[in-house]
Amino acid sequence: MPESLRLSVLDQVPIPEGSSGSDALHNSLDLARLTDRLGYHRYWVAEHHGASLASTSPEVLIGPIASITERMRIGSGGVMLPHYSAFKVAESFSLLAGLFPGRIDLGIGRAAGTDPLTSVALQRDRRHAPADDFEDQLIELLAFLRGELPADHPFARLMELPGRPETPEVWLLGSSPQSAIWAAEMGLPYSFADFINPKGARIVSSYGGQSAEAERETPPRTSIAAWVICADTDEEAERLASSARMTFSLLRQGQLIPVPPPEKALRYLELHGDGTRRRRSIIGSPETVKKGIEDLAAEYGTSEVIVVSITYDHVARRHSYELIAEAFGLARTAAIELGPAEADV
Repeated sequence: MPESLRLSVLDQVPIPEGSSGSDALHNSLDLARLTDRLGYHRYWVAEHHGASLASTSPEVLIGPIASITERMRIGSGGVMLPHYSAFKVAESFSLLAGLFPGRIDLGIGRAAGTDPLTSVALQRDRRHAPADDFEDQLIELLAFLRGELPADHPFARLMELPGRPETPEVWLLGSSPQSAIWAAEMGLPYSFADFINPKGARIVSSYGGQSAEAERETPPRTSIAAWVICADTDEEAERLASSARMTFSLLRQGQLIPVPPPEKALRYLELHGDGTRRRRSIIGSPETVKKGIEDLAAEYGTSEVIVVSITYDHVARRHSYELIAEAFGLARTAAIELGPAEADV
């Protein structure tokens, strides 16, 4: 494991049962302020469309989050590019980069991020299924952001994006071998979703090997996103985790529900079983979670772990990130990196 391990946040903006999407969005603003103070490295917001998560538009959320934080990088984890025009995504994130220089990340994914019906509703042209041209979209997006369209290209004059000279840092997200290939070929840092595919160490290793063979100017970089819940005791953490377990068990059956309270979730799991156990989770006390995160980082050979946490109670989610930060000494590390003057801001 690298000597200096960075921890970051992936916020899926969970909507607790009996709460509203607006409540969930304000909870995310609160969590961003907290994790910025605690010393987390970056804060990404996901793109999902459904009843249990309010993170439908990362590009809309990033601005408010960046404006109330001071140190963290803020970005998307990620924008589901097949739904959109590459040029529009380039414009939006150029604008954000211009407003918040040196702090904006553009994480790109190719999954639907929702159920089939919502995918159709997101389409502009519903007469036929959208083309499977993600690679072409990604190439076009990078060309706009990097100013690399040939002079004779019909879109060449469109490269004067609104945030110039600032640009976002582009990451490719994935959980499969194909995403690793594209990230290596295009010289992109690669963020792997272990909480989707817990057997990805070989995929991430192949990304590093392919990047080295391509002799890119910048060395390959990775981050690993993992499902983590921390509480004062192992037992309490398992109780809190039941809410997300029930939510995702039903999601696999096509049912989208708000995040239930632990008592309801525990009753459901006792009766119906847990359909999420095949996925890795790091759940427990600070000692348990610290070891789990360190073991995960060592397995993947990464220097950054992105923590994904869903709980029914927002206070419990805050406390989880607080305990993890304390276990790793994040605030102390951030103060050293910033220097005394900046750390006191």
